[in-house]
Amino acid sequence: MHKGRLEAFSDGVIAIIITIMVLEFKVPHETDLSALLPLWHIFLSYILSFIYVGIYWNNHHHMLQATNKISGGILWANLHLLFWLSLVPFCTAWLGENQFADGPVAVYGVVLLMAALAYTILQNLLINHHGKDSTLAKAIGSDRKGKISMACYVAGILLSHTVPWFSCALYVIVAALWLVPDRRIEIHLN
Repeated sequence: MHKGRLEAFSDGVIAIIITIMVLEFKVPHETDLSALLPLWHIFLSYILSFIYVGIYWNNHHHMLQATNKISGGILWANLHLLFWLSLVPFCTAWLGENQFADGPVAVYGVVLLMAALAYTILQNLLINHHGKDSTLAKAIGSDRKGKISMACYVAGILLSHTVPWFSCALYVIVAALWLVPDRRIEIHLN
């Protein structure tokens, strides 16, 4: 099967996810800038989630650039990833509305972990479909960043009930780790 529909559908779903996140902002009725101060925690959770969704979109795009064809299993794995990403707006709103309380921090971490696992499943199915000598397989290598990310998510989830601020710091560190463009695939494509 050709990958074009998978790319277009994924791009559309991710665009909707970002739109839903921004629609969660409640506009203050006051007109002075100080009316925005009580929304700082909502804005911070939005920034973090926007970065995460952007990272997934960017890496998904690059990963598919290194592929030629897809299968039915890959379609389902992609839907699995999109399912977890579609929960990001809910978790973002809950996290922001409750000022990074332990329960929302834990659930946010679970959604990040599950999205990372879903991405890894999709990545591995694409590698298996294209072969161990494919461009994608060579570019991904041992996927050390992916493994470090999942370890940080697990630590964040486990620590969320005692030190939620540290869990949030771990989530920010993972985002920073991936915010630097991952050039593995670009290097192998060129």
